[in-house]
Order: sequence, then C-alpha cells, then structure tokens
Amino acid sequence: MRPLRDNALSLAFGAIFVLALIGQSIAGYLENNEQLQQHGMSPESFGAFLTSSDFVVDVAENWQSEFLQFFLFIAATIWLVQRGSPESKKPGDEGIGSDKEQLVGRHARPDSPSWARARGIRQTVYSNSLLLVMGGVFLLSWLAQSLAGTVVMNEENAEHGQPAITWLEYLVTPDFWNRTLQNWQSEFLAVGAMIALSIFLRQRGSSESKPVGAPHHESAVSSE
Repeated sequence: MRPLRDNALSLAFGAIFVLALIGQSIAGYLENNEQLQQHGMSPESFGAFLTSSDFVVDVAENWQSEFLQFFLFIAATIWLVQRGSPESKKPGDEGIGSDKEQLVGRHARPDSPSWARARGIRQTVYSNSLLLVMGGVFLLSWLAQSLAGTVVMNEENAEHGQPAITWLEYLVTPDFWNRTLQNWQSEFLAVGAMIALSIFLRQRGSSESKPVGAPHHESAVSSE
C-alpha cells in the first residue's frame, strides 16, 4: 500500500482526468449525433467521433490553455514575487539561485539526479526541463487545436457553400482566437486569484496554503 500512499496525489488526479475525458467524449458524442440527426444526417460511431476534428479541437484547446498557464506561472515565479503569498518566493529571493542553493554541479548531493551533477548542456537542459516540457506540450496542443479547427471550419464552410480556407488563414480568424482567448482568460484569472487569495485565506493541511496562524505579510513559510 505504500506506493499508493506515496503517489496518491498523482494517481488521484490521473484517475479524475481519465474519468473527465471519458465523460467529455460520451457527452460530445451524444451531442454530435443529435446535431447530425437534426440536419437529416446519419449518426456516426463512437470511434469515428473520437478521431474527428470536432473532438480533437475541443480537447486540444483546453490542454493548451492549461499548459500555458503553468508555463507562464513557473517562468514568472523565477523573477516576480508576491509578498504574503505561499505561491511566491520571499521578496529578495528573485532569480535562478546559486549553484549551491540549487544543488547542482559540485554542490550536488549523492542522491541528486545525475544530470544535476553534470556540467554544460546537460545541466542547462535539466535545470530548465520543467519549463521546456510545459512549453512543448502547450505548443503541440495549440498546433493540434489550430489544425483540427481548420478542418472543422472547412466542414462548416462546405455545408454553407463557402470556399475552404488554409491553415494560415484560419490562424487569423475570429473563431481561432475566440477559442483560444476564452480559455486563456479563465486560466489567468484562476492563477491570479490563487496567488492573491492565499495571502489572506488559509486551508489547513494543504501545501498550497500557509499555516493557519502565519502572518499575512509572510510569503514562503516553513511549517517547522
């Protein structure tokens, strides 16, 4: 049972993610077939819907906004601080930190990752690996959203007797930016609210909150 306990947070959110994705696929499939029937068309199979651009564009537009949110938040917290928020470093601690603080190179511990002990490009890559992966997933998801969105728009254009457009043309359409910005604004609001509210509000037992009795003005607080 210890592996389950030690990885409970990742496993719980992984399970919730899978269940939500399954629920979205079923609801989207039923809604899509309702629309097809309303237009006098034959319903499609569940498998066909899962590989359709309609499903891909909806999934991808949510994924890209989520990964953009964390990419920007991780990058911003390197140099920007918010006094009183547990989501921030203490004022004065801005920056990437020294090798000693980061336990890299000759300051690495025996149990440090091997790339933290390495020098040169390997250490540089590993030192920024979280941002690189988050940014990479964001860009791939955004690309998938744009490609699938192009197909969806061209299908709609064909139904209305309008000419097809290219991928580059779709990138400057209101449809693409409406899909994109409606997700971005909600993610930025959520992050900003978490940063600001955690200055004054508490949740006992959560690592995302300061200790209940910690002063409002303190930022990163140790529970020891």
